[in-house]
Amino acid sequence: MQKVGILNSHIAKVLADLGHTDKICVGDCGLPVPAGVPKIDLALRFREPLFIEVVKEMAKYMQIEKIYLAPETKEKNPAQWKALQEVFPEDKVEWVLLKDHEELKAWEKDCKAVIRTGEVTPFSNIILQSGVIF
Repeated sequence: MQKVGILNSHIAKVLADLGHTDKICVGDCGLPVPAGVPKIDLALRFREPLFIEVVKEMAKYMQIEKIYLAPETKEKNPAQWKALQEVFPEDKVEWVLLKDHEELKAWEKDCKAVIRTGEVTPFSNIILQSGVIF
C-alpha cells in the first residue's frame, strides 16, 4: 500500500503515465467530459472536495510547466483566480489564457484525463501541462 502522495489509484496512474507536454484537466462538478476521455470523478457532495484542494495536491506531485485557464475564471470567480495565483506563481509556471471557457472545454479532448471535483463555483476549471523533471 502506498504511504505518501495521491492515494487515488486512478490519479496516481495518470500522473505516472504523463510525459512532457501531456495535459490533465481539473474541474468543477458540472464540467462536461468529452467522449473517450477518462473521467475521474472525485465529487462526494457539493463542495467536497474543493477544486483548489485537488489542484494544490496535483501541484505537489506533478511537474507542471503551463496552466491553461479561461478568462471567465478571472472575471467571474476572482477568489478562485487569486487562489490559483498562490499555487502557481507566474514566475514559476507559464499562464496561458484561452479565448474563452468554450475553448477550454474543447481542449479537454486532448487531455489524458479529466478530474471532476465537488466544486460548485463557476469557472473552476484548469488544464495542467506536464513539464520534465530533468
